[in-house]
Amino acid sequence: MAVKSSHGQMDSLLSIISSQRERFRARNQELEGENRMMQHTVQALQSELDNLRADNIKLYEKIKFLQSYPGRGGSRDDTELRYSSQYEERLDPFSSFSRKERQRKYLSLSPWDKATLSMGRLILSNKTARTVAFFYTLFLHCLVFLVLYKTAWSESVGRDCAAYCAKKCV
Repeated sequence: MAVKSSHGQMDSLLSIISSQRERFRARNQELEGENRMMQHTVQALQSELDNLRADNIKLYEKIKFLQSYPGRGGSRDDTELRYSSQYEERLDPFSSFSRKERQRKYLSLSPWDKATLSMGRLILSNKTARTVAFFYTLFLHCLVFLVLYKTAWSESVGRDCAAYCAKKCV
């Protein structure tokens, strides 16, 4: 009798678990369907966004063409400024490639090289900084030459004194 009741409990437990599994399976299929629909919606929106961006660049190109006529005022608003860079980039793909390549090379530099490059750019970009760097370098060179000259002269004088003393004593 105990075996029969435990067997009955196992059957009821099995039916509960299988019904729960079926509910989970149905919910999983429902969520996967929603996921596919969402992905499709995202792809559609992304393609629409790309199309709108391309249309805006074409409109900016037309604005630029119309502004090239003499007597036309060139009022520029935020919308024009936003698409002008994309328009210029589309005209010259080499500049965008060059910019990306320069960025890639900069990121591959070591921290010391990055610091040296930054200092070089800082010095070379400003006239005052270039002038200060020039005179600083000139001052350091003069200082090194003077120290070397004084050291050589001191050694020479010391050697001459020693030779003079040795000659007098002998």
